[in-house]
Amino acid sequence: MADDSASVDVLNGAAQTRLRTIIERVERLEEDKAAVMNDMKEVFAEAKGEGFDVKILRKIVRLRKQDRAKRLEEEALIDLYLSAIGGL
Repeated sequence: MADDSASVDVLNGAAQTRLRTIIERVERLEEDKAAVMNDMKEVFAEAKGEGFDVKILRKIVRLRKQDRAKRLEEEALIDLYLSAIGGL
């Protein structure tokens, strides 16, 4: 393993500061992401408690993100493939 002091010398002071700033921003975003994921978990738990199917809710959220034309094309292909294998 290389000497740590030699490794630090490769980056000048400005680059070290910039690197530290970037890493700290990513760490804060990871914390924010964890908080948002926890909030989503709570919302899905609430929905489940009210009798909604969480798996279907997740699928709806995913589908709503897709472009409508792309989604319709995908659904048509699924229908075609299922028909081809006798799945319908």
